[in-house]
Amino acid sequence: MAYSTPGLRPERRAFTTNAELGQWLRALADSAAQGTATMATTATTRARVLTIGNSQRGEPIAGLLLTRAAGTDPASLERSGRPTVVLIGQQHGDEPAGSEALLVVSSELAQGLLEPLLDRINVVVVPRANPDGAQAGTRVTANGLDMNRDHLLLDTPEARALAQVVNDYRPILVLDAHEFTVAGRYLQKFNAIQRYDALLQYTTTANYPEFLTKASEEWYHQPLLAALAAQDLTSHWYYTTSTDMQDQRLSMGGIRPDTSRNVNGLKNAVSLLIETRGVGIGRMHIQRRVHTQVTAIASALRSTAERAADLEQVRSFVAREVSAQACRGQVVVEAAATPTRRELDFLDPDTGADRRLSVVWNSSLTLRLVKARFRPCGYWLAASATAAVERLKQLGLQVMRIAEPGAMLAETYLETARESGDRQDVRGSIAGNAGILRVQVTPMRRAIDAPAGSFYVPLNQPRAPLAVAALEPDTQNSYFANRVIADLADIARVMAIPALVFDETE
Repeated sequence: MAYSTPGLRPERRAFTTNAELGQWLRALADSAAQGTATMATTATTRARVLTIGNSQRGEPIAGLLLTRAAGTDPASLERSGRPTVVLIGQQHGDEPAGSEALLVVSSELAQGLLEPLLDRINVVVVPRANPDGAQAGTRVTANGLDMNRDHLLLDTPEARALAQVVNDYRPILVLDAHEFTVAGRYLQKFNAIQRYDALLQYTTTANYPEFLTKASEEWYHQPLLAALAAQDLTSHWYYTTSTDMQDQRLSMGGIRPDTSRNVNGLKNAVSLLIETRGVGIGRMHIQRRVHTQVTAIASALRSTAERAADLEQVRSFVAREVSAQACRGQVVVEAAATPTRRELDFLDPDTGADRRLSVVWNSSLTLRLVKARFRPCGYWLAASATAAVERLKQLGLQVMRIAEPGAMLAETYLETARESGDRQDVRGSIAGNAGILRVQVTPMRRAIDAPAGSFYVPLNQPRAPLAVAALEPDTQNSYFANRVIADLADIARVMAIPALVFDETE
């Protein structure tokens, strides 16, 4: 295969610029508009360019909506009865294959082999989520943050833009296209080079509904493996290794609710990670890398189209099930991966021959319970916690303002230990981390006053696990640990449904 996006032309040394990316999407939208003007509207493909936000340096974050619904607004898509897919590329600026592949996929959806899928699905494509990083050739955003660890905290405008897309279009599938390091730490630690074309993973975080895990595995992961194998492309579970040269472990993708893969899963979607071998090798094998991404993305789109009705039934069931769990049973506050061993194929750096290694493998497929608590009915937040309220709403959570003062049966947090530290992932310290507060707490049950103007976050809502992830203070991604909530006294676990008068927050 030879793809011909602006950045893949034979004479090019640079990948597609953000201006060229915008031109490509606008040309597809213009072409679809011309088709709409000359054809019956019942089966016409409509395409609309979206500006979903701006980067920290003012670059537009562009998207393309493709549909055969009667209109291109979110309400029209909802009325069409077709589920929506969101495709995201280049959250990390030094991983270009996903962005180039999504330009190809956009073209194929607008006027190519993938266009018939629009009879069953709508698609929103965001080829480049981190324009500043792409321009600089760096992993991080302009302020040095790893935006793919920012989907719960929402510190960056780039992550907030993606959150708004998911809120607006309620996708049943979110697919995140990345690339992984080929040599680097693997050469230093194992004297080996990465061999696989693609590394794959779906949501693996605590409190993710079991039915969505089964759908991810059976309806997406297995067909993905088959599609890649049919193109003679090799694949495995996604894994990485830490920056500590003495650490010989390999770990699957993280289990914390901070990445796009895990946070979007907790929004009751199937959420997939597709990684191709590309970081550190420039343009080497770029056509193969793009073909790997196109093959995997096309497989996921076809799976969604084939299972559209089933997926909507699963989502409806999961939304009701999650909402019904408020005030009942236990909720996982923290979990850990399971250590095991696995054999992996690498390349010998001197000969290029296949080389099999047996490694310590931290599996994210089976989580070990670290900490659980009784599931509250909701959370109380002080009137001063407006920054937290705003971010919770950006996550798609309902937050209610208490209109008249009253009392609640609650659990407040007694702090028993505190230290400063860094946010960590399986690679090491997270880029751009400003330092966190690591606390240990003991919940203490008592009646508390709930003044007018303070807030209530109910857990009888479909995205309730995100509230747990953000508001239990003794985890590294919590809003307290990251100083979005200033004081432990500003938050409490509400243990009985409150009999209060509420206003909906704007």
